[in-house]
Amino acid sequence: MARIRIDENNVNIRLDKAISNILTDKSRNYIEALLDDGLITVNGKIEKPSYKVKLNDEIDITEKEENIDVLPENLGLDIVYEDDYVAVVNKPKGMSVHPGAGINEGTLVNGLLYELDSLSTINGVIRPGIVHRIDKDTTGLLMIAKNDEASKSLTEQLSKHECNRVYHALVYGVIAENKGRINAPIARSEIDRKKMAVVKNGKEAITNFRVLKRFKDFTYIECKLETGRTHQIRVHLEYIGHPLVGDKTYGRRKVIGDQGQFLHAKTIGFYHPKTHEWMEFDSELPDYFKEFMNNLE
Repeated sequence: MARIRIDENNVNIRLDKAISNILTDKSRNYIEALLDDGLITVNGKIEKPSYKVKLNDEIDITEKEENIDVLPENLGLDIVYEDDYVAVVNKPKGMSVHPGAGINEGTLVNGLLYELDSLSTINGVIRPGIVHRIDKDTTGLLMIAKNDEASKSLTEQLSKHECNRVYHALVYGVIAENKGRINAPIARSEIDRKKMAVVKNGKEAITNFRVLKRFKDFTYIECKLETGRTHQIRVHLEYIGHPLVGDKTYGRRKVIGDQGQFLHAKTIGFYHPKTHEWMEFDSELPDYFKEFMNNLE
């Protein structure tokens, strides 16, 4: 556990920003993940990222996961693109992005350590190269930073909403509108701390969607993120009454199938950290997703 004390240079600013100012070797994404997991306390209490810090506040930061020994594994990853700065990988269903909570093997990070010759170390030993995440049962494309320069660039692009992140999803019910914009703040649920929820004083979260195809009892949609909150698409779709098919956490009580939520990170676009050239990649829907929709025809 690390303990920091707020000095006069960081008074009356947001908790997440104050920690970033002090712990300059840690990324904003990493700090936000610790806050989301309740691993940061202020004077012994869990506070929201928006909490305004006061002089001499004592902040305890727990990074117990860092003790995990993360080993390379040949997991046959689908590396879509790679150069000296970045890689793009197509993550399969059922694979966690990084170790944690008793999981230290079979993750995307284990596979990356085997496949790639270098990874950024900014986000610690259990998240090397990771600048954004998708859920274990979400499939699709992720950007990977191979060095610290790339990590800083991609993280900044994410924070400025400059990346293009497009997901395809299958939801319950028939959405009447052809397109829509969900603007509803998200934070950890006050009822169930294992879940996220739309909360009045949560972090800004915006998801744009458009209908691709309607079925009798389902709708196939495209979602484009303006922000990247934990479980954002899953929470937002539940919020508007059209939860993801197969989502055991935010979906219907009776879950269809055993594949997990029908959510695929289909497209990722970003500026190359070194050349600043725009790069965009697209991926096919996984077979189980396509087969399920074919059966709905």
